[in-house]
Amino acid sequence: MRKVLLPSLIIIATSLLLIRIFYLQVVDDTLKLKSENNAIKKKYEYPERGYIYDRKGKLLVANQASYDIMVIPREVKKTDTLEFCQLLNITKEDFIQKIAKAKVYSPRLPSVFLSQLNKSEFAAFQEKIRKYEGFYFQKRSLRDYEVGFGANIFGFITQVNERLVAKNPYYNSGDLIGQQGVEQSYEDLLRGVKGVKYVQKDKYNREIGSYKDGKYDTIAVQGEDINLTIDAELQKYGEELMLNKRGGIVAIEPSSGEILALVTAPSYDPGILVGRQRSKNYTELYRDSIAKPLYDRGLLAEYPPGSPFKILTGLIGLQEGVINEQTTFYCNHGFSYGRGRFMKCHAHPPAQQLHNGIYNSCNTYFAQAFMLTINKYNNPAKAVDIWSNHVKSFGLGQFMGYDLPTGKRGKIPDSKTYKKIYPNGGWRSTTIVSNAIGQGEIVMTPIQLANMMATIANEGYYYTPHIIKKIEEHKIDEKFTTKHVTTIDKKHFKPIISGLSDVFNLGTARALKVEGIDICGKTGTAENFAKIGGKRVQLKDHSIFVAFAPKDNPKIAIAVMVENGGFGAAIAGPIASLMIEKYLRQKITRIDLEKKILATSLQSEYAKLGGLSAKVKAQMRIRDSILNKKIAIPVVKVKIDTTKEKKQAI
Repeated sequence: MRKVLLPSLIIIATSLLLIRIFYLQVVDDTLKLKSENNAIKKKYEYPERGYIYDRKGKLLVANQASYDIMVIPREVKKTDTLEFCQLLNITKEDFIQKIAKAKVYSPRLPSVFLSQLNKSEFAAFQEKIRKYEGFYFQKRSLRDYEVGFGANIFGFITQVNERLVAKNPYYNSGDLIGQQGVEQSYEDLLRGVKGVKYVQKDKYNREIGSYKDGKYDTIAVQGEDINLTIDAELQKYGEELMLNKRGGIVAIEPSSGEILALVTAPSYDPGILVGRQRSKNYTELYRDSIAKPLYDRGLLAEYPPGSPFKILTGLIGLQEGVINEQTTFYCNHGFSYGRGRFMKCHAHPPAQQLHNGIYNSCNTYFAQAFMLTINKYNNPAKAVDIWSNHVKSFGLGQFMGYDLPTGKRGKIPDSKTYKKIYPNGGWRSTTIVSNAIGQGEIVMTPIQLANMMATIANEGYYYTPHIIKKIEEHKIDEKFTTKHVTTIDKKHFKPIISGLSDVFNLGTARALKVEGIDICGKTGTAENFAKIGGKRVQLKDHSIFVAFAPKDNPKIAIAVMVENGGFGAAIAGPIASLMIEKYLRQKITRIDLEKKILATSLQSEYAKLGGLSAKVKAQMRIRDSILNKKIAIPVVKVKIDTTKEKKQAI
């Protein structure tokens, strides 16, 4: 029996192996298709990317036709290089360099030789392409921006790099991919699925028809459409208000966490990053180290929040029981807190309680409330951690988890922070009291400030801010519908909201009131320092304003940050009032505020940051050239039916 068993096993194993080899080599052609087979040419059909709409269904981003010239290096033979280069307006050196690069990728596989031909280039080359063996056209679709705003929201499309090609099997050399904004965040859905056609070639390398009658061919599947939470008209208006200024505006719907507007200034027309000039234009934007138009200040810029942070100081004081609505502190335009230290304040009546402390923005009141909070436990380290945890429950000091690919966590200090700063100890409430009024070690981004106000509007909870509203045949991530509850009891929000309402009725924003809209808000001013000529120089303060409206059943929460804008009520405040009225009424009645803001330019303030050297002037000219759309964009334009039912090029 043993003598028979071993030969039997060998025979069975050999038979199975032979059957498998026969199947793979004769029956199953998939390995043949996957290999670099000289007799079979793989042609890709690239799908249209998904369309992008705003929250109301307005088309923001569509597609337009484009053509790339592809090359298979080993098939390039006897090319009239001079004529070829003249047709495409490139140099012989460019030709040699591009062929060499393609050979490095693969001598047998196609790669992009020249991308995104314009209409005239395509027409001229199409007539003579048969003369140039190894070259062919690859049709693709480029983005067609229906609006001239929202560049930081959309992102842009660019060619994949070799590292990504090696890492992700979906992409080949020359493929396009979304970078920044929603194009990057939702790349997997927007890109669609490439179609593949296998073409049989004869021994002379001529195409003779589909392989296996198209048995293995697949069709391209268009990318999925998405609706953003953005209100297009509000976004456009915000960018207009921020012309000749720097900073960010973030508006959120409190009841859902949906981002209504995400403005960064300065910005640029998204259309300049389409077509053959994309690389050149991007380089100019990237090199503008002064205005930084590619830097999304709404998500990335970290600023001291200033007086808006007093809202949290008051809430934590109420929660910890160290103050109540009747607690009174006396302010003589400031107060002393030991060792010759003095915190200045504004001119207002001396007796301050929570309500008028808010609308008068009394530094003394909130500094004392903060010190009582830190002194409550007779242990500064323990107390500051409790304070820090309260603050962090509003989503501060951490990455917020929104669906955009960039962001900063800001900073909320705790006991570890002060152990590093004061390794020998000795710090106490008076040492860190500047935190009470949003200075000290606290920094926040505009989107965090907006989310803080959304949380106040909701009386103690928020939803993770997000920019996606709807995706075809997909559900929105559950994390965007999950409620986050703060550590502050709901009952403490009512008196705070009452004080914020009277900021517009009795306080620092009286001049910004919009008739018929009950706005709750807070002015803010943050100190601003910069290094100029190697010295630390104090510049004009940043202007900050946070608000939500209406007071009952809030529909919008907003944060406005204007760099070098001065007092919060000077520039940021009017912008907030205008944005709120625009969203709630779709019209503006405060024409006086609108005229003032549109006419305000802070370019002279920004010029101080780098002086008026020749280099600065040159960079400013580059920026102005781009922002005023003076750069030509030679791309093919096609008419698009903008209805969701019919999205075909005419």
